[in-house]
Amino acid sequence: MPLRWCTVLTTRVVAKDLYSGFTGVLQCDGYSGYNNLKGVQRVGCWAHVRRKFYEAARISNTLKTCEPLKLLDYMFFLENKWHKLAPKARRRLRHSKMKRLLKQFWRWCDTSDALPKSGFGKATKYAQDQRPYLHAILQYGAIDWSNNATERNMKGYVMERKNFLFSGVPEGAKANAILMTMIETAKANDLDPMTYIGSLLDELAQFPEWRKSSDL
Repeated sequence: MPLRWCTVLTTRVVAKDLYSGFTGVLQCDGYSGYNNLKGVQRVGCWAHVRRKFYEAARISNTLKTCEPLKLLDYMFFLENKWHKLAPKARRRLRHSKMKRLLKQFWRWCDTSDALPKSGFGKATKYAQDQRPYLHAILQYGAIDWSNNATERNMKGYVMERKNFLFSGVPEGAKANAILMTMIETAKANDLDPMTYIGSLLDELAQFPEWRKSSDL
């Protein structure tokens, strides 16, 4: 089954257009714009859950005693051990080893008396809202426990794109951002960037809209 990872925030309409015709598994954060995409099985990211509990524990000075954070850290410890296993083996281990930890984690969330607006309250609410998507990862051994790898790959691109907005004239900055988007798109799909851009320009030149804009 095709897999995709997404870290870019989009509106619901843009997300619908972006994944039109795609059928498979999409791993992303908790943004609601990705809900209800036809033909798409959405799965969550446990790193986003952990970050919220980590921040709440850091602020409350309970990093060493926070039960949900301990459970999450052990989940990631196990996933790190299984990282190089084949998808079927990882799926089997998740069902045999991870379900007990998940049961403990959700029991804590369901019985938590944290105030809704507190750090722990917000972290718990986020996790509970994402519960079906987070549990869906158990069914897909090819999917990592989080989309951290994707975010790391995108970090340099996002930083450069932001810098482009403040370099040179606005038209040049926009052109640089578009070019970087094309390059990263090619790399994400295992294509040679130069070949991809050349083919794209050849194809675009055949469209009447492109020829009209070039004549202006």
